[in-house]
Amino acid sequence: MTPRHVPVLGPEVVSALAVRAGGAYVDCTVGGGGHAALVLSAAEPAPRVLGIDLDADALAAAREALGGFGPAVALRRGNYARVVEIAAEAGIERADGVVMDLGLSSMQLESAERGFSFMREARLDMRFDRGDVRSAWEVVNLTPPPELAALIRSLGEEPRARRIASAIAAARPIDTTTQLAAVVAGAAGGRGGRIHPATRTFQAVRIAVNGELDNLREGLAAAAGLLAPGGRLAVISYHSLEDRLVKGFMARESADCLCPPELAGCGCGHRASLRRVGRKPQRASETEIGANPRSRSARLRVAERLATGAGGRPAGPGGLGAPRSEER
Repeated sequence: MTPRHVPVLGPEVVSALAVRAGGAYVDCTVGGGGHAALVLSAAEPAPRVLGIDLDADALAAAREALGGFGPAVALRRGNYARVVEIAAEAGIERADGVVMDLGLSSMQLESAERGFSFMREARLDMRFDRGDVRSAWEVVNLTPPPELAALIRSLGEEPRARRIASAIAAARPIDTTTQLAAVVAGAAGGRGGRIHPATRTFQAVRIAVNGELDNLREGLAAAAGLLAPGGRLAVISYHSLEDRLVKGFMARESADCLCPPELAGCGCGHRASLRRVGRKPQRASETEIGANPRSRSARLRVAERLATGAGGRPAGPGGLGAPRSEER
């Protein structure tokens, strides 16, 4: 069975996870089910996959796309920062592989009502979980200008953050995506270039609304702890903030000592729990980029769980308990 949409770096993810027959795998951002379907199809008998997503619409799409795999699939709605707890509820003590495909899905971008894209007019929203109270509207309209400038600068890496924040404050209330894009483009000078002048601001607001970087920090540690010895963690990032976090985490957890090099001996007691698989990230081929331009910025980093490591959790086999396909 093949996925309805082609996931970014799909074959590379399956290869990186070294999918084995009967193994247990967790897709922390199951989205439309593309990576999960490839993992499920990669071995016989099929492995089992737990798919997690905050977005109820994404889970509905995954349920439809993965329905043919039957009890091999379990789907749960939740934040992947809680992957250990969610996995335990699904009967998983250890996983043979965990995949995270960060950022926005094509489905989210193409849904005008979600308010993620400045190319489609919609009320400012940008929530992955539409049950959350704070949306992009609150961030844009209620954040004091100095804080908004700091947010746009840090989360969007936007050099014109102060000018943009001042323009936003002067134009309030801003209700729609197209209004915000126009205000930002005017403040940024409407310059030409490879990306729209509002891209970085929209990124910053979305990350703030969803707490994406905090979730990623917690999720990486939780996912690494969930892995069985020899299990693989595969993470696809799309911008430098995410990639630096992933790269730093894997480098730190692959080191036996975190002390400054000028110290004579180790005093931190840190021991490696991971082994990096490849020093450089894998990138999409020109063929894939031609078919899916969104893959141009994708970077895949992979690490493998060592037999022993930080945290003191005993080694044990990965696996799913009695399969359940209902959501939490």
